[in-house]
Amino acid sequence: IDRVTFNGDIRLRYEHDGFDNGNASITALNNVNRNANIANSTEDRDRFRLRARLGADVEANSWLKGGLRLTTGLITDPVSPNQTEGASQGKYTLGLDRAYLAASPLPWVSVQGGRFANPFFHTDLMWDPDLAFDGVAATFKPKINDAFSSETTVGAFPIDEIQASEVNKAQDKWLYALQTGIKWQGQNKSSARIGLAYYDYENVEGQPSPFGTTLYDAGIPAFRQKGNNTFVVNAANTPAAGSEKYGLASKFKLIDVTGQVDLMTFDPVHVTLTGDYVRNIGFDRAEIKKRTGADFAEETDGYQVRLDVGQNSFNGGSSVEVKPNDWQVSFAYKRLEADSVLDAFTDSDFHLGGTDAEGWVIGGNYAIDKNAWVNARYYSADSITGPNLSIDVLMLDFIAKF
Repeated sequence: IDRVTFNGDIRLRYEHDGFDNGNASITALNNVNRNANIANSTEDRDRFRLRARLGADVEANSWLKGGLRLTTGLITDPVSPNQTEGASQGKYTLGLDRAYLAASPLPWVSVQGGRFANPFFHTDLMWDPDLAFDGVAATFKPKINDAFSSETTVGAFPIDEIQASEVNKAQDKWLYALQTGIKWQGQNKSSARIGLAYYDYENVEGQPSPFGTTLYDAGIPAFRQKGNNTFVVNAANTPAAGSEKYGLASKFKLIDVTGQVDLMTFDPVHVTLTGDYVRNIGFDRAEIKKRTGADFAEETDGYQVRLDVGQNSFNGGSSVEVKPNDWQVSFAYKRLEADSVLDAFTDSDFHLGGTDAEGWVIGGNYAIDKNAWVNARYYSADSITGPNLSIDVLMLDFIAKF
């Protein structure tokens, strides 16, 4: 039992989703965001939500460990562990969002497989904080000298496994990724790091099914938020209204640069500036038009800048203690064009998820006691090129971890 460590947290949330009266209708929005099933664009919504997580970390020996974690949330939603309260007092759903083994054959090498946390240096521009990864990843962190170290992570991650057959020629979807970077650690605890990544999504783009067949119908996204351009993959069969199958128009090959400077001039207060830029170099307007018959504008860039001031204990994992009176405030501005990243996996809170959005976020944390704190965030975001959709989101949280 001494090799097992339990951890968990419970978050209670009040959320207000505010929709501008001048927003486009849900019909207009769903005509662009096919398969996204946008249900509301004009009526404000207030709700209480809950997240509960319980995990266990196990040390098998000096070089091998593992972990398990249960969480609330919809099983089919990879980016939200939230459970909305008020479902006729029905019970909540629990799912397994961590199940992995991690090996460290050398102090600067780690390899993990199964279902685990995001292994890359990242922000929520591309990846929702709650997203877990299926697959295998290896990280190498050789030390250069007392001040500098390098970090390289490589991984292969299955997204959708599709059973092929004579009548189904859709292929498995994968993400292959490589990130390399460098980190500087100053003597006064200040630090800086930068990472350059390439994310190569295979077979996520839709393929049109020939007339009289459903060969590629199964290749449509299993999960979407909103924003990416789509086309009807079964158009040759003149589907009846409501039976269309929508696939992603663009390929996704992403170049991402992430940098961060953490100043400790006012120790113990951190002043942290983070920047993130991504471009989808897989977008090819001519190739898309040839494959889909549709012409889409190139909207393939995204960026974020963020400033955090305060203690960084709120950003740590289960092993980092939040101390009484710890505090932190933050401000961020971000822009995500329609096909800059996969809309399925980006932050589910900003603009209520997806791409084709720009705006700002302001937030703050304050610890009222050990490992117990309140958090407030306000998101204000607008659509960029699609039908008008302006959404403001207020979140008030009370969080306790153990």
